[in-house]
Formats: sequence, structure tokens, C-alpha cells
Amino acid sequence: MEFPQQQKPAGDGKIFYPPGVKEITDKISNDEVVKRLKMVVKTYMDMDQDSEEEKQQYLGLALHLASEFFLRNPNKDVRLLVACCLADIFRIYAPEAPYTSHDKLKDIFLFITRQLKGLEDTKSPQFNRYFYLLENLAWVKSYNICFELEDCNEIFIQLFKTLFSVINNSHNQKVQMHMMDLMSSIIMEGDGVTQELLDTILINLIPAHKNLNKQAYDLAKTLLKRTVQTIEACIANFFNQVLVMGKSSVSDLSEHVFDLIQELFAIDPMLLTSVMPQLEFKLKSNDGEERLAVVRLLAKLFGAKDSELASQNRPLWQCFLGRFNDIHVPVRLECVKFASHCLMNHPDLAKDLTEYLKVRSHDPEEAIRHDVIVTIINAGKKDLNLVNDQLLGFVRERTLDKRWRVRKEAMMGLAQLYKKYCLHHEAGKESAQKISWIKDKLLHIYYQNSIDDKLLVEKIFAQYMVPHSLDTEEKMKCLYYLYSCLDTNAVKALNEMWKCQNMLRSLVKELLDLHKLPVSEANNTAMLGKLMSIAKNLPDAGKAQDFMKKFNQVLSEDEKLRIQLEVLISPTCSCKQAEICVREITRKLTFPKQPTNPFLEMVKFLLERIAPVHIDSEAISALVKLLNKSIEGTADDEEEGVTPDTAIRSGLELLKVLSFTHPTAFHSAETYESLLQCLKMEDDKVAEAAIQIFRNTGQKIETELQQIRSTLIPILHQKAKRGTPHQAKQAVHCIHAIFNNKEVQLAQIFEPLSRSLNADVPEQLITPLVSLGHISMLAPDQFASPMKSIVANFIVKDLLMNDRSVGNKNGKLWSADEEVSPEVLAKVQAIKLLVRWLLGMKNNQSKSANSTLRLLSAMLVSEGDLTEQKKISKSDMSRLRLAAGSAIMKLAQEPCYHEIITPEQFQLCGLVINDECYQVRQIFAQKLHLALVKLLLPLEYLAVFALCAKDPVKERRAHARQCLLKNISVRREYIKQNPLAQEKLVSLLPEYVVPFMIHLLAHDPDFTKPHEYEQLKDIKECLWFMLEVLMTKNENNSHAFLRKMVENIKQTKDAQCPEDAKANEKLYIVCDVALFVIANKSTACHLDCQKEPVLSSKFFLVQDKEFKNDKEYLTGEMRQMLLTGKPKPAPVLATVNKTLTVPGRRIIQKTTTASDMTSNTSTNSSPLVSANNKNSTDLSESRAQENNENPVIKKEETKDEPSQKLVTDAGIEASPVRRRGRPTKAAAAAAAAALKEAGAIPAGGGGGKGRKRASDTTTDSINVKMSKQSQQQSDEGTKRQIDLQR
Repeated sequence: MEFPQQQKPAGDGKIFYPPGVKEITDKISNDEVVKRLKMVVKTYMDMDQDSEEEKQQYLGLALHLASEFFLRNPNKDVRLLVACCLADIFRIYAPEAPYTSHDKLKDIFLFITRQLKGLEDTKSPQFNRYFYLLENLAWVKSYNICFELEDCNEIFIQLFKTLFSVINNSHNQKVQMHMMDLMSSIIMEGDGVTQELLDTILINLIPAHKNLNKQAYDLAKTLLKRTVQTIEACIANFFNQVLVMGKSSVSDLSEHVFDLIQELFAIDPMLLTSVMPQLEFKLKSNDGEERLAVVRLLAKLFGAKDSELASQNRPLWQCFLGRFNDIHVPVRLECVKFASHCLMNHPDLAKDLTEYLKVRSHDPEEAIRHDVIVTIINAGKKDLNLVNDQLLGFVRERTLDKRWRVRKEAMMGLAQLYKKYCLHHEAGKESAQKISWIKDKLLHIYYQNSIDDKLLVEKIFAQYMVPHSLDTEEKMKCLYYLYSCLDTNAVKALNEMWKCQNMLRSLVKELLDLHKLPVSEANNTAMLGKLMSIAKNLPDAGKAQDFMKKFNQVLSEDEKLRIQLEVLISPTCSCKQAEICVREITRKLTFPKQPTNPFLEMVKFLLERIAPVHIDSEAISALVKLLNKSIEGTADDEEEGVTPDTAIRSGLELLKVLSFTHPTAFHSAETYESLLQCLKMEDDKVAEAAIQIFRNTGQKIETELQQIRSTLIPILHQKAKRGTPHQAKQAVHCIHAIFNNKEVQLAQIFEPLSRSLNADVPEQLITPLVSLGHISMLAPDQFASPMKSIVANFIVKDLLMNDRSVGNKNGKLWSADEEVSPEVLAKVQAIKLLVRWLLGMKNNQSKSANSTLRLLSAMLVSEGDLTEQKKISKSDMSRLRLAAGSAIMKLAQEPCYHEIITPEQFQLCGLVINDECYQVRQIFAQKLHLALVKLLLPLEYLAVFALCAKDPVKERRAHARQCLLKNISVRREYIKQNPLAQEKLVSLLPEYVVPFMIHLLAHDPDFTKPHEYEQLKDIKECLWFMLEVLMTKNENNSHAFLRKMVENIKQTKDAQCPEDAKANEKLYIVCDVALFVIANKSTACHLDCQKEPVLSSKFFLVQDKEFKNDKEYLTGEMRQMLLTGKPKPAPVLATVNKTLTVPGRRIIQKTTTASDMTSNTSTNSSPLVSANNKNSTDLSESRAQENNENPVIKKEETKDEPSQKLVTDAGIEASPVRRRGRPTKAAAAAAAAALKEAGAIPAGGGGGKGRKRASDTTTDSINVKMSKQSQQQSDEGTKRQIDLQR
């Protein structure tokens, strides 16, 4: 628009004033000016645009009011009135202003803008005039006149700054509305928004300004919302300049672009329609810090509660998800932190996030793995439905993380979820069921070796699973039903936890007992040993030892502290009493001026482990009441998710476990009455557990509870005679443990049972045999002699040497317990009876042990079919082989019998670990490990594990290696902790297992061609299986010691057959292979070894000094083949990491990643094989289902049997030819391929390795005796007998 020519006032420049208003000049006072201006204001207020005459009349006045006198007037009242007049003048003369000069117009609007600052003070007397001024300007849109001015931007910037600066919380809605109208009209009706003007708006969104003036922020926010269509392009241009072109100088706000984007997105996503693609570009920046800033911004945008950005802009969302895999650690960390808000605010995006969180849960950075857990747990705590099973699975995996901080977070997070949803049922039964696995998983962690893990599990159990703060009845109800719902491994872990706590209480008690003795050197040494043992049960063993020594010093000086500690570990200490004691001990050790006290923290760890926070007499009484309710059917069993039968059985098992750790708490007539009721129940397990509780806790029954005694005795007699085998065992032990006249009681059981033995009714033999065996073991002086005739005339002659029934010829190598024939079960118990009888006598004066060992050896040689009449089934033979091997191993635990076990018998026993039946190998290996880890078996039995290298099942090899690791660790630790052990190093030092291993391998029945590569490769793998574990560290020059020991063996002869040149040659060849393995593994083995190894004369015959064996038995070609030949298909234990510890613990498999498998392969594979290792026989690792002897694939599939099974061809009898060792590779591969094709699940060892057995032509003395005896048999199958008395 063009400005019109300057209008001339009427009367040739004369100014007309409204009636009653005198001339306004600089000659009058300010007060008079104000007075006259007020009248002028009123006149203009009353005028409208149609008053043409008045408009012309007062035109001169309008021009006069714009003079410098008024615009520069120092009086603010004058300026305000003039501004009001000018605003009305613009209203009246609209759309054409009476002022034509651009400069004048600029001055006028800047003047008016300055007056608007008066809006700030709403309590001012003039506020209404200021409001009128604002209202008039907004209504008329007066500032739009400025669009024609060249420098209008200056006016608008000043106006916007003024309005944003004056607005405050005292302004009403009308003020804000007029400001909004005024500014929005300028933006929407102009040609565009300059960067400077945009800055005046955006600066109010920056956090610093936002916090200073919330009203200015709200005004800017509303303004942007109203003008979004117009201003969006200007905003896009600004961000394009800064983000894409990198022109940070275009605005002072350039450094705040990400804050602005966040705020603008919150105001209206439409404002950033063109900006979002620019962010995708920035996400791919080469600058890590820049990517981090963009990720932080987008995390807020995507994670905002009502944000739909992810669905509206999928490319940007996918690009953002890609940053979860960013190379820059802070970027990945930021992404993971974002995931928590995203899961909470946008559950629909959980599916997209899951895969990325999975990868980050395995991130190499500890902090990121930690935050993944925090993210998932926080979302889960808000609402369990926000996290799917996969996300919870990531937390579950991290409970086994290599870093303690991550493991702790995962365990504590799961514990919190369990308490919230399972214990308090905050989201109903469905949610509780969803995470019901947590309780089991947390307890499984107790299997880990780290003491920190164990302590945390104990803490979680006491605070989250069964909170000790609950009252006794509620606490025991919680424990009762928790125990009923746990899986087998979790139950074992919980039992182990109580056992460990009880053991620690015992150590503390023994320490306190030492304090009562006079001071002496021996006492101090004993104390130190106890302190070391206690420290091993606390975190950071090194510091724990120092702190325990300090604690011991405090105990010696403070008698009151000792008394408090004695009360705490007393069997009669109640839970409430324990809390008081812990509080008192902690108070005494607290130093107020010391903010952190690591010593006190360590003592607290000890107190938490030994304090009985759950179990006391009151608690046991509450448990018994719950058990009674379950028996009566009045409990809440079904509501708690368990059947009454399960609740009763589990409840009694729980009481049984507690009877070991807290026997004193059971001593009440009420408790024993309830247990007597359990003894009368039909459930065998319930009765068995009840008997065991009596056995553990009933020492005072005879003296203090006569009525219970009189009721209990006949029940125990009845169970010993006609109960189940387990009940019979417990009944005999219970009588022996709690009654003073045990001899009379046992005799009353022994005599009728011994008279009623009848081999023709084997199902009625099992319980009597168990009772008789345990009676003879517990009271050998009284019953050893009567047992001798029973053993000779009945056990051996009538039972073991006769096969009365014909077994099931289905070809299976193993069958379920309930399918085993009663006769075989009776024979197994007969073998156990023989062992118990001998263990009770503990001497071999009558040579009964020699005869028994010959019998057991004969059973192993005959593969379990002692009579060789072929009546017995394959599966029953497996049972008897296992029983015979276990029996020899049991007898070897007694020194007097170990001495008479010949090397041949030891080898027969050891070869059971290579039995053709998978279950035999598995059970025998477990028994062997448990006996070794308790240091009950001689060291040579550890060598048996070397034979496991030949096991075709990877799981078995894995188990064997873990057994070796555990046993070697236990022996080394025992030597360190016991100074006296130095005198018995030959029987304790793990390295001394090597001679026994070499001797065992030299007599391996499969080792028939000592110069063949395949057999030597087997020997090498067996040697490496053991040596790899032994040679992990070169402790005390152990590698050189091993070398010297093997070299010394070459200078001896085989004591088993010293004159047999072939046997000696095989021994020397195995020695050479061992030296070859050692030399290739270690460079330190050639160092000098000062220590002289001691070799067992039972296995090695030392030669005189003239004897010198320096022959090399391995050719150069053979060495090369052993070094570079084809290795075994899989690393011995590459991908299986199992925790294997004490009795009762199951092996927990650990899931491994591909990277883990790679590293483990390189660690555990033999260094003697080439890198070209191919898993050529992996398929042969499978074991045939049910140990079928001759697996045949069914080609037809019926609807009734959808899964194909392996069965024995009915038309083909099992081959009578003895299978020895591993089948040929072709056969193994074919069998494995057949298994795979059939879809059978491996469950046995039929398709794998055969059991090693003695050759038909062996010169073994046992076989000679057996063959002579078999020649004496008549054609009718005369029964063979072995005289046990000779």
C-alpha cells in the first residue's frame, strides 16, 4: 500500500482541541498536560471511524500528538495518555494512518511499544489504561501498518521482546489473549518471519528462560501453536541452516537446537514436519558426540508419553533403533536408558525394542548390560504387562554375567518383581504365574562358586522370598508353600543354603569354645584355622581374613560380646532374640566418627549368615500346624497352587531338612504327635521323611517323652520288616540313634528277618535285605558272625548264583526302576548287603573281603550275568554291573579293603565308566565324583576320569572334566589349609594321579595294538583330558615334576605282570605319549626338578640301578601324526559350563553364545592337534533312545504314535558277540544318521560307545578262575558257587 499525501489540518495548520481542552504546549506544567490529555483521550475513545467531520477537525491534533514534545516527554503518565491517543487515532483513521513519514511511523510504534512495558505491574493505578492500549492495538491490528516500513522488523522484535518480558502470573486471560492476537497477526499476515524475530519467540523455550518466566514460555507455546502453518517454514529454514549446513552463526540459539526441537515437538509435532528428516541425517554423523546429542533428543521425542513419532515417521524410528548398535559406547548407553521410558509409555514398541535389547544384554560394556537390566526391571515394576517373556529372559541370562555388578542388579531386580507380584499378588494370579520361574532361578544361582552370589541369594531369600519381618505364622506359610512350588534343583539349593549357614554356625561355636580354653600355641593355631575357614565363607577372602582376626581380638577382649554371640548361635535362640543380638553386636562395633566401616560391614555379613532369622521352635510349631491342616484338608493348598498331597510331601521334606540344621526346635510332644500321624499315612515318601525326622531329632524321646517312645517303637519295627527299602533303612538307623537298648531292638528285627529269607519270593526279599545290611553295619560286634552264614548260605549260594526267572529280551540296555524284575532288585540289595556287612566289620581277618571282591569282579567280567545262563535281560545286566562297580568303589573307601583290591580289580571297576549303557556311565561317574570330592577314595580312582575322553556323549565328557576341576581344586585347597597334609602328599597331590592314569591306560582292553595310530590317538586324548586340567598352571614347577615322574615310570616294570614284555612295552609307550603331550603343552617342563616323585609299589616295580630304559617307543612319523593328525570332532568340553559341587546338587547348564563357544574351543582343545578340526563324528555323540541294543528305524508312522521310535527287530535276536570299545566310525555315523532321520531324542548309549570288557583270551587271573569254574559246570547248567569263607 502507498502512503497518502500528508493531510493538512483545517484552518491552515491551526490545531483544534476538544471542547473544554486548552492548548497543550511545553509552557504548562506536567499536571496540567496530564489533565488536558485525559480529556483528549476521552474524546478519541468516543470517536468511531464513521465520524468524518470530527476526523478532519482533529487531524491537526493527531499530528501534534506525534510531535517530539510528546514522544520524548519524561513524564510516564503523559507518555501513556499520548500512546492511548495514538492507538485510538490508528483505530479511527484505519486503514490509512494520518502519518505519512516512514520515520515518524517508526518512532510512533517504537514509542507505543515502550509504553506497553507498563503492563508488567498489574497493581499500578494506570494498569487499566495500559490494558486499554494493548486491547486497542490488538483489536485494530495497528502494527500491521508497519509491514510497509523497510525496518519494520526492528519494531516487531522490540514489541515481541516487550510482551515476553512483561507477561507474568498476575495477568488474566484477557491480557494474554490480546498479546497473542497482537503477535499472531504480525506473524500470520506478514511476508515471513525473520530469524531475529523467530529468536525472540524461541528463546523463551530454552530451559534456562523457561524456568525464569513460565508465563513467557506458555505465551510462546500458544503463539507457535496458533501460527504453526505460517511459522513452520521459518523454523525448518533455521534448523536446516544449523543442522545440515552447519551455519551456527545464523542465530544465537544455534547451540540450543536440540533443546528447541524437543520443546517444539512437545508443543506441536507439525512445527517439525520438515526438520525430522534432517535429524535422520544427523544420526549418521561421523562425530560420536553429535550422534549422542541427536540420540538424546530423539529418545525424549520417541519416549514422550503421547508421542506418535515412531508410527508417523518409521524411517526415523528405524534409523534411531540402529543406534543401539552404535560403535560409540555413550550412544548405546543412551539408547538403552531411553528404552525404559519407551516401554512404559509405548508398550506397542516393545516388539521393536526387544531384539535390540537382546543384543545389548550381551554388550561388551558392563555399564550397558547393567542398564539393560535396569530398563527392563523398572518397566516391569511399573506394570508387568509392559515386559514380555523375552525381555525377562534377558534379565534371567544376566544373573550369570561375568561381572558382579550386573549379576547383582539382575538378581535384585528379579527379587523385587517376585515380591511385588508373587508374594503380594499386586497384579493377580496371572501375573504371578508369568514370573513363577523367578524363585527357582534365584535359588539356582546358589550353585555358583562365587561367595558374593551365595550371600546375595541368602539376602534375597530372607528379604524378598520369605521376608523375615513377617510374623511367624505368615512367614512359615510363605515358606511352606514356596518349598512346595520349587523345582528339584531349587529345593536342593535351598537345602544347601541352610546346610552352609549351619556349618558356619558350627565354626563360630567352635571358635567360641576355643576362647574358653587356656591360651597356648596350639590353641592359637586352632583359632587361626577356624578364622580361615570362616573367612572363606565371606566376600573378599583376603580382607575377610584380616577382619576376622580383628573380630577375634575384639571377642577375646570383650566378654559381653562373646556372650551375645553365644546366644546368637545357640540352638535354642529364637528369631526375635537373634535380632536383638545382632543389633547389640553391631552397636558395640559401630564407631560414630567413622562414616564407612568395612570391618563392621564384614562382621554384618557374618552375622546375617549365622543368625536364625526364619527357624526357631515357634516356627517349627507353625510349620507342623500347616502340615496338619494339609493332612486334615482344611489348608489353603489349592488356593496356593499346590495339591494337598504335594503340600504334605513337600512340607514333610522341609521339616526333614530343618531337622538336620535345627534339631532342637523339634523337641515337643505336639510336633512328634503330628509326625506319628504321618508315619501311619499310605504315602511312602511321607512316612520315610517322618522316620528320618525322628532319627535326627529324637535323642531325648526315650528320657522325656515316654508315650511317644511306646508308640514309635512298634511302628519302626514294622517299617524295618515290611516297609519300603528306604523306610527300612531309616527305621534301623532311627532305632540305633535314639534308643538306649538298641541291641535288643535290633535283635528283635534281625532274628525274624534272617529266618524268613526266601529266594523264591524275591519281591519280599528287598526290605529284609536292606534292614539286615544296615543292622550288620551299625552293630557289627553283635551281628557280624550270624551274618557270615547268611551271606555264605543264602546271599551267595541261593540268591546271587541262581537265575530263577527269565528276563525281558527286548534288547534295551536300561529300563525304568519300576520295570526292573524283583529278582534283580533283590540281587542288587544283596550286593549292597555284602558291602555293608564288610564296612561294619572293618577287617579282613576271615578273608571274606577277598572272596567278595572276587565275586564282584566275576560279575563285571561276565557283564552282569554271573551264571552265564543267558536268562537275564540286557537292562538287568546293566543294573548288576553298576551295582558291582559301585560296591568295589565303596569298599575301596575303607583302608583295610583298599589294600587288598588288586590292580586288576581296580581296572575292572574303573572300566565301568566306559560301560555301553549310558545310565551306568552316568550314575557311576556321579558316585565316583562324590566319593572323591569328600576325599573318601584313594587318589588312583581319580585316574578313572581319564577314560571319559572316549565317551561319545559330549555331556558326559563335560561332566567328567568338571569333576576333575572340582576334585583337583578341593585337593589343592586341602593341602593349603592343612599343614599336616604335607606328610601325605602322595595320596593328596593331584599330580600323583598321573602314574595311576598311565598304568590304567596301559591296561586298557582296547589298547591291543600299541603301534597303531588310531589307538595311540585314543591314548593321547585320554592323557590330554587329565593333563590339560593338571597343567593349567605351573605351580611349584609342577610341569617339570610331571615330566620327571613319567620318566621315572619308564625305569620301572609293570608290577601287575613284571615278566610280560608286551605289557611293559605298552606301559612305556603310554609313558612316551604322555611325555610327548607334556612337552608340547609346556616349555617349562624341561627345567630341573629337585623333588623326587614317589611311585606306588602296587603298580610299579622299581628296578636296580643297572636297569636303564632310554628307548624311544614313538617313531618320528608317529609323533608327527599325533601332532598334526585329525583331532577329535569336538573339544572335550568346549561349550558346556556346568557347576558341579557337593552332593545333592544338580548340574546346571549354562547357555553359551557363539563367541563363548569359539573361545572355549580354543581353550580346551588339545594343543597337539591341528586347527583343521572338523566335527566329523558329532552325530555319533547321540545316544540311542532307551539304550536299545539293536536300534531299527520304523518306516511307517501311525496316527496313534506320531513320533517315530527306535525298536528292536522282533525277528532278530541281540548278537551274543561282545562289543568292546567304540564302534567303527562308519557304524557310529550310520547309527547317528538313523537316529537323526527317525527324530528320536537321545536318551541312552546304545548308539555310542560300547562298554570296555576283558577279552575272551585275556590272561587275567580272574578270567582264568572263572573259565575253570565254568568248565566244571554240567550241561544242565549246574550252579556255580564262590566260597566266601576261603
